[in-house]
Amino acid sequence: MTPPRWCYVVVVLMLLWLGLARSASAESARELRSSAQRALSRLYASTPAARALGDHAAGVLVFPEILKGGFLVGLQYGEGVLFRKGAVSGYFRSSSGSFGLQAGAQKFGYALFFMTESDLAYLDRSGGWELGVGPSITVVDQGVARSLSTTTAQEGMYAFFFEQRGLMGGVSIQGTKLTRIHPH
Repeated sequence: MTPPRWCYVVVVLMLLWLGLARSASAESARELRSSAQRALSRLYASTPAARALGDHAAGVLVFPEILKGGFLVGLQYGEGVLFRKGAVSGYFRSSSGSFGLQAGAQKFGYALFFMTESDLAYLDRSGGWELGVGPSITVVDQGVARSLSTTTAQEGMYAFFFEQRGLMGGVSIQGTKLTRIHPH
């Protein structure tokens, strides 16, 4: 069965929107670093468990702003910074696409806490990595955050979402591809 013609129009519009969002969000390395540091500070202030993990993590990958939109076809894009012991270790793109019953647009941020050097090494050697394939990821919501400690969080990765705004149900990083970038 061939999709109706309007589906193709929606796909083209979404690709144009993502292209405009990407060019608008393509920041310099300095701007991206500053934005990621501010986002991480706000996350630490609002979620003590994130600060506790950050103090013990081998690295923290922060995406201060992810743009997500869709109508049957969904697209998501953002750029982020990898911090190792507080210093910038690299820059990454987070992108994904989906198809299904969905409509709306939203912005959010997320941070991935890599608890061991071997988990972080997977990011370094993968070149382009799809989340959900490789090291285990635990999405930390308020319930998990209350019981999370550096004693229980010894390995794997932990994902924290923050500053969710917009009208689209739920946030997800399953199937998201992380790719190293080199901003100016």
